[in-house]
Amino acid sequence: MPRKSSPSQYREALDLLLAKMEQHGTLTAADEAAICALRAYKRSLAPGEDAVSQGERPDVAVFVIAGMLARYHTLPSGDRQYLSLHIKGDMPDVQSLLLTIMDHSLCALDQAEIAVLPHNQLIDLCLRRPGVGFAFWRLTLVDAAIFRQAITNNGARSHVVRLAHFFCEQYFRAKEAGLATDGSCSLPLNQSELGQALGMSHISVNRTMQKLRKERLADLRSGRLAVSNWAGLQRAAGFDPTYLHIDKISAVSQKRFRTERR
Repeated sequence: MPRKSSPSQYREALDLLLAKMEQHGTLTAADEAAICALRAYKRSLAPGEDAVSQGERPDVAVFVIAGMLARYHTLPSGDRQYLSLHIKGDMPDVQSLLLTIMDHSLCALDQAEIAVLPHNQLIDLCLRRPGVGFAFWRLTLVDAAIFRQAITNNGARSHVVRLAHFFCEQYFRAKEAGLATDGSCSLPLNQSELGQALGMSHISVNRTMQKLRKERLADLRSGRLAVSNWAGLQRAAGFDPTYLHIDKISAVSQKRFRTERR
């Protein structure tokens, strides 16, 4: 059975979202209070279950409370191309507010918990509080930066650099969100799914993984990414996290939000 999130998990995820939204000072205290007042309902997702499917006309947006979601395209052959991964505190389909039809799907990679926010609430909020609208817009711009990096990664980097960069991105984002422990983080992908994310065959993924493992940089086993040598992995990938636009105030913001709502 999919795990159930607790009220504290929802608050922690909301803290992460607010921290990301206020990084450039666009939110006022009233804006933050309005976001916290949104009426969401929770939904549990089993591994592989879609939160929203390609071709649907959604009237809600998704907020990740626990687990990992993947954005993907389905090809006529039935094959998938994974486009991006989303963790606790992410809103992966803010774009659906202004798009009539979903041109991609969102699925759970492991047992996940999401909050579902009606579009009419979000649109009304953005109209009443323009600072919130700008903050949501910024989230979509960060998503676009990740998409651009993925295009470069899959089209211009060698297999070793490609996989190393992908691992760096996932570990860095997990660490910034407080979801990495002891040099590892959740990454519930098998080698076939890695290939679908990176444009590599299963054999190429296996060989590349062995190389990273042999060089004692990183390993992926049983849905968990272990980074043995972060500096070395970062050098191998040529990883510069600037495109993620994560400011170092996030931890301070999270602590402040938690304190204010007690």
